[in-house]
Amino acid sequence: MIEINDACKSFGTLKALDHVSIKIPKGCIYGVIGENGAGKSTLIQALVGIYTLDEGSILIEGQPVYENNEVKRHLGYVADRNQFFKGYTVKQMMDFFDLAYPSFSVEKFEAYNKVFKLKKNAKVKNLSKGMQMRLAIMLNIAIGPRLLVLDEPTSGLDAIAKKQVLDLIISEVEESGMTVVISSHHLAELERICDEVTILNQGKVAYQSTVDDLKAKVKKLQVVFEEKAPEDLGKWPEIVNLDHVGSVYYIVTDQYSHSFEDKLRKNGARLIEPIGLNLEEVFIYTSTVERIEGERGKDERVKSFNKN
Repeated sequence: MIEINDACKSFGTLKALDHVSIKIPKGCIYGVIGENGAGKSTLIQALVGIYTLDEGSILIEGQPVYENNEVKRHLGYVADRNQFFKGYTVKQMMDFFDLAYPSFSVEKFEAYNKVFKLKKNAKVKNLSKGMQMRLAIMLNIAIGPRLLVLDEPTSGLDAIAKKQVLDLIISEVEESGMTVVISSHHLAELERICDEVTILNQGKVAYQSTVDDLKAKVKKLQVVFEEKAPEDLGKWPEIVNLDHVGSVYYIVTDQYSHSFEDKLRKNGARLIEPIGLNLEEVFIYTSTVERIEGERGKDERVKSFNKN
């Protein structure tokens, strides 16, 4: 449904997006992960048609999004900071969306608000950041979008509200088949709801996979060798992080496989115990290796990981 092909975007000398390519199928919940300055927000704003690309293309159902009102009519966008009409009430914002979007459903908005409980006579400027985020999510889902783009959607929400928002997103995807692209620093939330993720680093795609495949490939191993560990162990291409305490070596690999375990055994490992990592730990380790490797090594690692 969404094709991002060789997307490039620069601001002066800063290359925010550097040949980013992503394919997102219909009905998928897709996560975009990266450190501050990795290019997430630039990608999100190009995806919703705020920015035009310097090179490459973004197609939604085969059509470019930039200055395309027909595509934007079926697109919901929740920014990390929502610029509403501050003097409007919640009811007036609902009426505004009802006029702006032919597909907007007042009934759906009312149903959502039974959960989120915003007072309809409250002015937007008097709402907390979390309440404004809830309002934005309700308004944008109520238009029945084919694509919903969310930038830090749980920012400012308490634990209960976060669960309510995520449950609402999952429910709407199951019911309507809409596609969701979500960027967030709260990786435990993305791990729970996302089918696939892309990790950006310095404007480039560092890793791209389903969440399950990513966690299956990036693992931490506890390894004990018969005698000494190989002297070049830290330089093995499969290893992204190496530490040891006494005789126990802690190896993080992004190319975990039985053949990698066999390689360790052939080099004297007598005990190998894999430890699964959560998405946040995967991100920390893979981001660290991207910072310390050269550009050539990084590109080769990306190709190797995505190929596998």
